[in-house]
Amino acid sequence: MAHRRLAELKGVAPLLPNQNLLLNTLALQEAKDSSAIENIITSHDELYKQQLDIPQFNNAAAKEVGRYSEVLKLGHERIKSKGQLTLEDLVAIQAALVIGEPGPGIRTRPGTKVVNQATGEVIYTPPQDHDQIVELLERLIAFFNEAADQNLDPLPVRENSSVL
Repeated sequence: MAHRRLAELKGVAPLLPNQNLLLNTLALQEAKDSSAIENIITSHDELYKQQLDIPQFNNAAAKEVGRYSEVLKLGHERIKSKGQLTLEDLVAIQAALVIGEPGPGIRTRPGTKVVNQATGEVIYTPPQDHDQIVELLERLIAFFNEAADQNLDPLPVRENSSVL
C-alpha cells in the first residue's frame, strides 16, 4: 500500500507548481514528531506561524522544531553531495542543531537522559560512555552507507503487518 501511495505521489508531484511546499511540510512533520520524543511539543499552526518570522508569533517550541527541520535539510544536502554519511556529517548536523549550547559534538560526559518534564520520570537513558557512543555511531554510519549501496527497500513488508 505504501509503495502504491508513493508511486501516486511521484506521479502527481510534477503537477505541483512548487514541490518545495510539499517537501517543507514533510520535513516540518518529521521535525515535529521527532521533537515530541524530547518533550518539545508544538502544533502545526504554531509551526506555520513561526515560518512567517513575525515577532508576535514567536514560540520557543516552534522555533526549536523549525531549526530541527532546517538541520534535517542540511543533513540531506551533506549526504547528497558526498553520496554517503560520515561521522563528520553527524557532528556538523548535531552542532547546527544545538546552536548556543556549550560543547557541541560527540558527548564526552555522562549524565544525559530524557526526562518527562511534568513528572520527572526518566523516559530514556542513552549510552553514556564516549567510546561506546562513537562505536555505535560508526555502526550506524556503516549500516546507512551499506544499505544505500545495496538498494535495500526502505519499506520492507513485515509479517503480520496490517494495512491501514
